[in-house]
Amino acid sequence: MKYRLVALDLDGTLLDSALQIRHQTVAALRLVREQGLQVMIVTGRHHTAAHAYWSQLGLELPAICCNGTYVYDFRDGRPIAGNPLSPEEARELLAVVRKHDVHAMLYVDDVMTYEQDAEHLSGMRSWAKTLPEAVRPRVMKVDSFDRQIEEGGAIWKFLIASNDMAALEKFEQAVGLRGGFSCVRSSRCRVDIARGGNTKGQRLAEFIAQQGILPEEVIAFGDQNNDKEMLELAGLGVAMGNSGDEVRSCADWITGTNDSDGIADVLHRFVLTEA
Repeated sequence: MKYRLVALDLDGTLLDSALQIRHQTVAALRLVREQGLQVMIVTGRHHTAAHAYWSQLGLELPAICCNGTYVYDFRDGRPIAGNPLSPEEARELLAVVRKHDVHAMLYVDDVMTYEQDAEHLSGMRSWAKTLPEAVRPRVMKVDSFDRQIEEGGAIWKFLIASNDMAALEKFEQAVGLRGGFSCVRSSRCRVDIARGGNTKGQRLAEFIAQQGILPEEVIAFGDQNNDKEMLELAGLGVAMGNSGDEVRSCADWITGTNDSDGIADVLHRFVLTEA
């Protein structure tokens, strides 16, 4: 099989537990690019939180962000395709958020916003401080999500976090009863809410069709439920060793965890050995 594109989730996949890309992974991705393959980031993150890794790898393709909600071209500094929440949809979701004991962030335009501080934000801020200013993610406290919505601009998604699994499940159920939204776990204690129909798999399918790349010419790596559609789409869907059973069942291959050289191992086995 002649592969043409490598699609990579970030957290729990390309990034290890220290939020770093392993040296063996960087080297393997450089080699596959030298063999003519393209490499693309497909993440649940806001583009400002993916920029540092895109830059580190020296990528050229845009990144698929917020679980397929939009495609961001870092070279031109703008989204080139997207399906954001409407103000009405955002207000509907915000009303659900207000009724549950969960923490929310609202991803809009070029910034990730929050009303109340939370434990998981401290880690994000600490990580952001380690990055050069040019690729540092924008995280901002706002007085009111309501005002943020009314000010207009693209509303990419809500991120909902809680260490209380019962509270998180109740929130998911409440959103599910409304319909019309994409509600998916991006980690054990986080839920991403976007406009219905937005998935990594759907957006990746649209992108590769525009590029003249067939699904069977794609290798995709992921570890969470928001990666399932992408793994099913790809000719070779690879689940990380830290994936749960539901994700593994969607994959063609299981590799090592994100704290191993699992990505490099797969690229050497299926691309570089063949080359």
